Amino acid sequence: MALPEMTKHKGFPSGMPGTGFQFTLRRANPKGATKIIERKRYPDRAAPDRMADAAFLHSLWHHFGDEPFERGNLDAGRISWLFNRELVRAENPFDPESYQAMLAIDERVARQSMPEAFEDVFEI
Repeated sequence: MALPEMTKHKGFPSGMPGTGFQFTLRRANPKGATKIIERKRYPDRAAPDRMADAAFLHSLWHHFGDEPFERGNLDAGRISWLFNRELVRAENPFDPESYQAMLAIDERVARQSMPEAFEDVFEI
């Protein structure tokens, strides 16, 4: 079975060092891309989970800046923690189950909720 086409973002971190939090996929899922959803972030989330969100946003900002970007090999689970807040749809119609879906950082929202993600260096 042929794998779906999936852009690999060269140079993008694969995950958060020293943890099990992944940011990218190695290969496309033969059954298709995992659906991007909006996951609710409760105020009592564990510090490592909040740090992984900020580290992922930091990586996105320093890799793509304010330009729209293709989902490609970015992890749907990690995107879903930021979706419809710091990360928004960059196209209409938007297919949440496509590796070609276009996303963008809502800089105003992102800077307000995770200002540390915009620092030059992110300390883990």
